Amino acid sequence: MPSNPIATLTIAQDLLRCPSVTPADAGALGVLQRLLHDAGFDVHRVTFSEPGTADIDNLYARIGTSAPHLCFAGHTDVVPPGDQAAWSHDAFAGEVHDGLLYGRGAVDMKGGIACSVAAVLDYLAANGGQPKGSISFLITGDEEDVAVNGTVKLLQWVAERGETFDHCVLGEPSNVEALGDTIKIGRRGSLSGTLVVDGVQGHVAYPHRASNPVPDIAALIVALGAEPLDAGTDTFQPSNLEFTSVDVGNPATNVIPAQARAKFNIRFNDRHSAESLQALIEARVQTACGNRIRARVEWLPSNAGAFVTRPGAFTDLVVAAIAEVTGRSPELNTGGGTSDARFITHYCPVIEFGLVGQTMHKIDERTPVADLETLTQIYRGVLQRYFA
Repeated sequence: MPSNPIATLTIAQDLLRCPSVTPADAGALGVLQRLLHDAGFDVHRVTFSEPGTADIDNLYARIGTSAPHLCFAGHTDVVPPGDQAAWSHDAFAGEVHDGLLYGRGAVDMKGGIACSVAAVLDYLAANGGQPKGSISFLITGDEEDVAVNGTVKLLQWVAERGETFDHCVLGEPSNVEALGDTIKIGRRGSLSGTLVVDGVQGHVAYPHRASNPVPDIAALIVALGAEPLDAGTDTFQPSNLEFTSVDVGNPATNVIPAQARAKFNIRFNDRHSAESLQALIEARVQTACGNRIRARVEWLPSNAGAFVTRPGAFTDLVVAAIAEVTGRSPELNTGGGTSDARFITHYCPVIEFGLVGQTMHKIDERTPVADLETLTQIYRGVLQRYFA
Protein backbone atom coordinates (compact mmCIF):
# COMPACT_ATOMS: atom_id res chain seq x y z
CA MET A 1 0.00 0.00 0.00
CA PRO A 2 1.49 3.41 -0.90
CA SER A 3 2.45 5.61 2.01
CA ASN A 4 4.63 8.61 2.69
CA PRO A 5 6.01 8.37 6.23
CA ILE A 6 8.84 10.85 5.68
CA ALA A 7 6.36 13.51 4.61
CA THR A 8 4.20 12.70 7.62
CA LEU A 9 7.05 13.34 10.05
CA THR A 10 8.01 16.56 8.29
CA ILE A 11 4.43 17.87 8.44
CA ALA A 12 4.14 16.89 12.09
CA GLN A 13 7.39 18.63 13.00
CA ASP A 14 6.40 21.79 11.13
CA LEU A 15 3.12 21.87 13.07
CA LEU A 16 4.74 21.16 16.44
CA ARG A 17 7.17 24.02 15.94
CA CYS A 18 4.23 26.43 15.95
CA PRO A 19 3.44 27.24 19.64
CA SER A 20 -0.30 27.33 18.99
CA VAL A 21 -1.56 27.37 22.57
CA THR A 22 -5.26 28.31 22.44
CA PRO A 23 -6.21 30.88 21.14
CA ALA A 24 -2.92 31.57 19.31
CA ASP A 25 -2.44 30.06 15.86
CA ALA A 26 1.29 30.82 15.68
CA GLY A 27 1.48 29.77 12.03
CA ALA A 28 0.07 26.24 12.34
CA LEU A 29 -2.83 26.81 9.94
CA GLY A 30 -0.41 28.45 7.52
CA VAL A 31 1.55 25.19 7.33
CA LEU A 32 -1.60 23.35 6.28
CA GLN A 33 -2.76 26.13 3.97
CA ARG A 34 0.44 25.99 1.92
CA LEU A 35 0.44 22.20 1.63
CA LEU A 36 -3.20 21.92 0.65
CA HIS A 37 -3.16 24.90 -1.72
CA ASP A 38 -0.17 23.44 -3.55
CA ALA A 39 -2.07 20.14 -3.88
CA GLY A 40 -5.00 21.84 -5.60
CA PHE A 41 -7.36 22.38 -2.67
CA ASP A 42 -9.64 25.38 -2.51
CA VAL A 43 -8.50 26.77 0.86
CA HIS A 44 -10.31 29.23 3.10
CA ARG A 45 -9.13 30.89 6.31
CA VAL A 46 -12.12 32.03 8.36
CA THR A 47 -12.04 33.98 11.63
CA PHE A 48 -14.97 33.88 14.05
CA SER A 49 -15.71 36.11 17.03
CA GLU A 50 -17.94 36.07 20.08
CA PRO A 51 -18.24 38.73 22.81
CA GLY A 52 -16.12 37.83 25.78
CA THR A 53 -14.00 35.29 23.88
CA ALA A 54 -10.88 35.45 21.74
CA ASP A 55 -11.11 35.61 17.95
CA ILE A 56 -10.28 32.22 16.43
CA ASP A 57 -8.72 31.51 13.06
CA ASN A 58 -9.96 28.36 11.29
CA LEU A 59 -9.26 26.55 8.03
CA TYR A 60 -11.54 24.81 5.56
CA ALA A 61 -10.11 23.21 2.41
CA ARG A 62 -11.81 21.07 -0.21
CA ILE A 63 -10.84 19.33 -3.41
CA GLY A 64 -13.52 17.93 -5.71
CA THR A 65 -17.14 18.97 -6.13
CA SER A 66 -19.07 15.70 -6.28
CA ALA A 67 -20.19 13.03 -3.84
CA PRO A 68 -19.15 11.13 -1.86
CA HIS A 69 -17.58 13.76 0.37
CA LEU A 70 -15.16 12.57 3.06
CA CYS A 71 -14.00 15.13 5.63
CA PHE A 72 -10.96 14.96 7.90
CA ALA A 73 -11.42 17.15 10.97
CA GLY A 74 -9.13 18.26 13.74
CA HIS A 75 -7.63 21.08 15.76
CA THR A 76 -4.18 22.66 15.70
CA ASP A 77 -4.51 24.41 19.06
CA VAL A 78 -2.85 22.79 22.06
CA VAL A 79 -2.93 23.06 25.83
CA PRO A 80 -0.08 24.94 27.57
CA PRO A 81 3.12 22.92 28.02
CA GLY A 82 3.27 23.46 31.78
CA ASP A 83 6.73 23.59 33.32
CA GLN A 84 8.93 23.59 30.24
CA ALA A 85 11.99 22.90 32.40
CA ALA A 86 10.43 19.53 33.22
CA TRP A 87 10.39 18.49 29.54
CA SER A 88 13.28 16.33 28.37
CA HIS A 89 12.97 18.00 24.96
CA ASP A 90 11.68 21.47 24.11
CA ALA A 91 7.88 21.39 23.96
CA PHE A 92 7.83 23.23 20.64
CA ALA A 93 10.95 21.92 18.90
CA GLY A 94 9.51 18.79 17.31
CA GLU A 95 12.58 16.75 18.17
CA VAL A 96 12.94 13.03 17.47
CA HIS A 97 14.83 10.91 20.01
CA ASP A 98 15.02 7.10 20.11
CA GLY A 99 12.24 6.86 17.54
CA LEU A 100 9.86 9.14 19.45
CA LEU A 101 8.58 12.53 18.29
CA TYR A 102 8.33 14.92 21.24
CA GLY A 103 6.22 18.06 21.47
CA ARG A 104 3.00 19.58 22.71
CA GLY A 105 0.39 18.36 20.27
CA ALA A 106 2.37 15.34 19.04
CA VAL A 107 -0.57 13.15 20.08
CA ASP A 108 -3.38 15.66 20.63
CA MET A 109 -3.62 16.19 17.76
CA LYS A 110 -1.10 17.68 15.35
CA GLY A 111 0.34 14.23 14.75
CA GLY A 112 -3.06 12.94 13.64
CA ILE A 113 -3.56 15.91 11.33
CA ALA A 114 -0.14 15.34 9.77
CA CYS A 115 -1.08 11.72 9.08
CA SER A 116 -4.36 12.62 7.40
CA VAL A 117 -2.74 15.31 5.24
CA ALA A 118 0.11 13.01 4.20
CA ALA A 119 -2.35 10.21 3.40
CA VAL A 120 -4.54 12.50 1.29
CA LEU A 121 -1.58 13.96 -0.61
CA ASP A 122 -0.32 10.44 -1.35
CA TYR A 123 -3.78 9.31 -2.45
CA LEU A 124 -4.14 12.27 -4.79
CA ALA A 125 -0.67 11.72 -6.26
CA ALA A 126 -1.66 8.14 -7.06
CA ASN A 127 -4.99 9.15 -8.61
CA GLY A 128 -4.21 11.96 -10.98
CA GLY A 129 -4.58 14.71 -8.40
CA GLN A 130 -8.35 14.34 -8.03
CA PRO A 131 -10.50 12.14 -5.81
CA LYS A 132 -13.46 10.16 -7.11
CA GLY A 133 -15.66 12.51 -5.11
CA SER A 134 -14.55 15.17 -2.63
CA ILE A 135 -12.09 15.39 0.24
CA SER A 136 -12.04 18.22 2.75
CA PHE A 137 -10.23 19.35 5.88
CA LEU A 138 -12.08 21.10 8.70
CA ILE A 139 -9.45 22.44 11.10
CA THR A 140 -10.11 24.66 14.11
CA GLY A 141 -8.04 26.56 16.64
CA ASP A 142 -10.16 26.52 19.82
CA GLU A 143 -11.01 22.89 20.63
CA GLU A 144 -8.94 22.95 23.82
CA ASP A 145 -10.81 25.97 25.21
CA VAL A 146 -14.45 27.08 25.16
CA ALA A 147 -15.00 25.81 21.59
CA VAL A 148 -17.39 28.56 20.48
CA ASN A 149 -15.48 30.18 17.60
CA GLY A 150 -14.18 27.03 15.95
CA THR A 151 -15.77 23.87 14.59
CA VAL A 152 -19.34 24.75 15.58
CA LYS A 153 -19.26 27.99 13.55
CA LEU A 154 -17.09 26.60 10.77
CA LEU A 155 -19.66 23.87 10.17
CA GLN A 156 -22.39 26.50 9.95
CA TRP A 157 -20.25 28.51 7.52
CA VAL A 158 -19.76 25.47 5.28
CA ALA A 159 -23.48 24.66 5.37
CA GLU A 160 -24.34 28.23 4.38
CA ARG A 161 -22.18 27.71 1.29
CA GLY A 162 -24.48 24.84 0.34
CA GLU A 163 -21.90 22.15 1.02
CA THR A 164 -22.63 18.86 2.77
CA PHE A 165 -20.50 16.05 4.15
CA ASP A 166 -21.17 12.34 3.79
CA HIS A 167 -18.77 11.11 6.48
CA CYS A 168 -16.08 12.49 8.75
CA VAL A 169 -12.95 11.13 10.40
CA LEU A 170 -11.81 13.14 13.41
CA GLY A 171 -8.16 12.46 14.21
CA GLU A 172 -8.39 12.68 18.01
CA PRO A 173 -6.12 10.23 19.90
CA SER A 174 -8.68 7.45 20.27
CA ASN A 175 -6.43 4.48 20.89
CA VAL A 176 -5.77 3.30 24.44
CA GLU A 177 -2.76 0.98 24.41
CA ALA A 178 -1.79 0.34 20.79
CA LEU A 179 -2.61 1.85 17.42
CA GLY A 180 -5.70 0.13 16.10
CA ASP A 181 -7.29 -0.92 19.39
CA THR A 182 -10.12 1.65 19.60
CA ILE A 183 -12.45 3.70 17.42
CA LYS A 184 -14.60 6.28 19.15
CA ILE A 185 -18.12 6.10 17.72
CA GLY A 186 -19.72 8.42 20.27
CA ARG A 187 -19.21 10.48 23.39
CA ARG A 188 -21.11 11.15 26.55
CA GLY A 189 -22.38 14.66 27.15
CA SER A 190 -20.96 17.05 29.73
CA LEU A 191 -22.91 19.34 32.06
CA SER A 192 -21.48 21.45 34.88
CA GLY A 193 -23.12 23.31 37.73
CA THR A 194 -22.70 24.66 41.24
CA LEU A 195 -24.79 23.56 44.20
CA VAL A 196 -25.43 26.62 46.40
CA VAL A 197 -26.67 26.38 49.99
CA ASP A 198 -27.63 29.60 51.78
CA GLY A 199 -27.28 29.89 55.54
CA VAL A 200 -27.14 32.69 58.08
CA GLN A 201 -23.76 34.01 59.16
CA GLY A 202 -23.04 34.15 62.87
CA HIS A 203 -20.65 33.58 65.75
CA VAL A 204 -19.71 29.95 66.36
CA ALA A 205 -20.39 30.44 70.10
CA TYR A 206 -24.02 31.27 69.34
CA PRO A 207 -25.08 28.70 66.70
CA HIS A 208 -28.75 29.20 67.53
CA ARG A 209 -28.47 32.70 66.08
CA ALA A 210 -27.07 31.39 62.79
CA SER A 211 -27.73 28.69 60.21
CA ASN A 212 -24.67 26.73 59.19
CA PRO A 213 -24.68 25.75 55.47
CA VAL A 214 -21.63 23.46 55.77
CA PRO A 215 -23.34 20.34 57.19
CA ASP A 216 -26.30 21.02 54.91
CA ILE A 217 -24.21 21.03 51.74
CA ALA A 218 -22.42 17.91 52.95
CA ALA A 219 -25.78 16.18 53.35
CA LEU A 220 -26.88 17.25 49.87
CA ILE A 221 -23.63 16.02 48.33
CA VAL A 222 -24.18 12.62 49.89
CA ALA A 223 -27.83 12.57 48.81
CA LEU A 224 -27.03 13.43 45.16
CA GLY A 225 -24.42 10.69 45.01
CA ALA A 226 -26.57 8.03 46.66
CA GLU A 227 -28.86 7.24 43.72
CA PRO A 228 -27.44 6.38 40.27
CA LEU A 229 -28.49 8.59 37.37
CA ASP A 230 -29.03 5.50 35.19
CA ALA A 231 -27.71 2.02 34.57
CA GLY A 232 -26.08 2.76 31.21
CA THR A 233 -27.14 1.59 27.76
CA ASP A 234 -25.98 -0.92 25.18
CA THR A 235 -23.51 1.66 23.81
CA PHE A 236 -22.78 3.88 26.84
CA GLN A 237 -21.55 3.41 30.37
CA PRO A 238 -23.69 4.81 33.20
CA SER A 239 -23.89 8.57 33.64
CA ASN A 240 -21.92 9.87 36.61
CA LEU A 241 -22.03 13.02 38.75
CA GLU A 242 -18.77 14.07 40.39
CA PHE A 243 -18.28 16.91 42.85
CA THR A 244 -14.99 18.67 42.17
CA SER A 245 -14.77 21.39 44.82
CA VAL A 246 -16.48 22.66 47.98
CA ASP A 247 -15.96 26.24 49.12
CA VAL A 248 -17.38 28.59 51.76
CA GLY A 249 -15.02 31.52 51.18
CA ASN A 250 -14.43 31.77 54.91
CA PRO A 251 -10.95 32.61 56.27
CA ALA A 252 -12.11 32.69 59.91
CA THR A 253 -12.45 29.79 62.33
CA ASN A 254 -14.93 31.49 64.65
CA VAL A 255 -17.53 32.54 62.07
CA ILE A 256 -20.32 30.40 60.67
CA PRO A 257 -20.36 31.19 56.93
CA ALA A 258 -23.36 32.60 55.13
CA GLN A 259 -23.10 30.33 52.11
CA ALA A 260 -21.50 27.11 50.86
CA ARG A 261 -20.90 26.23 47.21
CA ALA A 262 -19.98 22.90 45.60
CA LYS A 263 -19.00 22.57 41.94
CA PHE A 264 -19.82 19.40 40.02
CA ASN A 265 -19.71 17.89 36.56
CA ILE A 266 -21.96 15.24 35.04
CA ARG A 267 -20.92 13.00 32.15
CA PHE A 268 -24.16 11.66 30.74
CA ASN A 269 -25.25 9.13 28.15
CA ASP A 270 -28.03 9.27 25.59
CA ARG A 271 -30.73 8.54 28.15
CA HIS A 272 -30.57 12.25 28.98
CA SER A 273 -30.40 15.67 27.43
CA ALA A 274 -28.91 18.64 29.26
CA GLU A 275 -32.42 19.96 29.89
CA SER A 276 -33.86 16.70 31.23
CA LEU A 277 -30.80 16.20 33.42
CA GLN A 278 -31.10 19.68 34.90
CA ALA A 279 -34.71 18.98 35.79
CA LEU A 280 -33.78 15.64 37.38
CA ILE A 281 -30.99 17.09 39.53
CA GLU A 282 -33.08 20.05 40.66
CA ALA A 283 -35.90 17.71 41.69
CA ARG A 284 -33.50 15.55 43.69
CA VAL A 285 -32.03 18.64 45.38
CA GLN A 286 -35.46 19.85 46.43
CA THR A 287 -36.38 16.43 47.79
CA ALA A 288 -33.17 16.28 49.80
CA CYS A 289 -33.68 19.83 51.11
CA GLY A 290 -37.08 19.14 52.59
CA ASN A 291 -38.62 22.20 54.17
CA ARG A 292 -35.48 23.35 55.98
CA ILE A 293 -32.42 23.61 53.72
CA ARG A 294 -32.30 26.53 51.29
CA ALA A 295 -30.47 25.40 48.17
CA ARG A 296 -30.37 25.94 44.42
CA VAL A 297 -28.30 24.90 41.42
CA GLU A 298 -26.50 27.38 39.16
CA TRP A 299 -25.90 25.78 35.77
CA LEU A 300 -23.14 26.57 33.30
CA PRO A 301 -24.04 26.62 29.59
CA SER A 302 -23.40 23.31 27.85
CA ASN A 303 -22.79 22.58 24.18
CA ALA A 304 -21.79 18.97 24.77
CA GLY A 305 -24.63 16.51 24.33
CA ALA A 306 -24.35 12.74 24.07
CA PHE A 307 -24.21 11.22 20.58
CA VAL A 308 -23.42 7.95 18.85
CA THR A 309 -22.61 6.95 15.27
CA ARG A 310 -24.28 3.59 14.82
CA PRO A 311 -22.06 0.84 13.36
CA GLY A 312 -22.60 0.26 9.66
CA ALA A 313 -20.87 0.37 6.29
CA PHE A 314 -18.65 3.34 7.17
CA THR A 315 -17.40 1.92 10.48
CA ASP A 316 -16.90 -1.45 8.78
CA LEU A 317 -14.75 0.26 6.15
CA VAL A 318 -12.53 1.91 8.78
CA VAL A 319 -12.27 -1.33 10.77
CA ALA A 320 -11.13 -3.15 7.61
CA ALA A 321 -8.47 -0.51 6.90
CA ILE A 322 -7.17 -0.78 10.47
CA ALA A 323 -7.14 -4.58 10.40
CA GLU A 324 -5.23 -4.69 7.11
CA VAL A 325 -2.41 -2.51 8.45
CA THR A 326 -2.25 -3.54 12.13
CA GLY A 327 -3.92 -6.95 12.30
CA ARG A 328 -6.11 -5.63 15.12
CA SER A 329 -9.88 -5.53 15.36
CA PRO A 330 -10.66 -2.24 17.11
CA GLU A 331 -13.25 -1.85 19.86
CA LEU A 332 -16.08 0.54 19.02
CA ASN A 333 -16.10 2.74 22.11
CA THR A 334 -18.03 5.73 23.49
CA GLY A 335 -15.91 6.52 26.56
CA GLY A 336 -13.70 9.46 27.35
CA GLY A 337 -14.29 13.19 27.39
CA THR A 338 -15.83 15.52 24.86
CA SER A 339 -14.52 16.44 21.41
CA ASP A 340 -15.56 18.44 18.37
CA ALA A 341 -17.34 15.32 17.15
CA ARG A 342 -20.29 16.52 19.24
CA PHE A 343 -20.76 19.30 16.68
CA ILE A 344 -19.93 17.28 13.56
CA THR A 345 -22.53 14.61 14.37
CA HIS A 346 -25.29 17.10 13.50
CA TYR A 347 -24.00 17.25 9.91
CA CYS A 348 -22.85 13.71 9.09
CA PRO A 349 -21.79 10.41 10.67
CA VAL A 350 -18.43 10.87 12.42
CA ILE A 351 -15.91 8.54 13.97
CA GLU A 352 -12.75 9.38 15.92
CA PHE A 353 -9.55 7.54 15.14
CA GLY A 354 -6.06 8.87 15.75
CA LEU A 355 -2.91 8.10 17.70
CA VAL A 356 -2.48 6.45 21.12
CA GLY A 357 -3.56 8.94 23.77
CA GLN A 358 -1.44 7.96 26.76
CA THR A 359 0.78 11.08 26.80
CA MET A 360 -1.71 13.73 25.66
CA HIS A 361 -1.65 16.89 27.84
CA LYS A 362 1.32 15.48 29.80
CA ILE A 363 4.90 16.63 30.20
CA ASP A 364 6.94 15.05 27.38
CA GLU A 365 3.93 14.43 25.15
CA ARG A 366 5.25 12.13 22.44
CA THR A 367 4.40 9.55 19.81
CA PRO A 368 6.46 6.85 18.12
CA VAL A 369 7.45 7.88 14.62
CA ALA A 370 6.43 4.39 13.57
CA ASP A 371 2.87 5.13 14.74
CA LEU A 372 2.79 8.20 12.50
CA GLU A 373 3.72 5.97 9.57
CA THR A 374 1.15 3.35 10.53
CA LEU A 375 -1.69 5.84 11.00
CA THR A 376 -0.87 7.38 7.62
CA GLN A 377 -1.15 3.94 6.05
CA ILE A 378 -4.51 3.36 7.78
CA TYR A 379 -5.90 6.68 6.55
CA ARG A 380 -4.57 5.83 3.10
CA GLY A 381 -6.49 2.57 3.26
CA VAL A 382 -9.65 4.38 4.33
CA LEU A 383 -9.36 6.69 1.33
CA GLN A 384 -8.75 3.79 -1.08
CA ARG A 385 -11.82 1.93 0.17
CA TYR A 386 -14.03 5.00 0.46
CA PHE A 387 -13.53 6.07 -3.15
CA ALA A 388 -13.26 2.59 -4.66
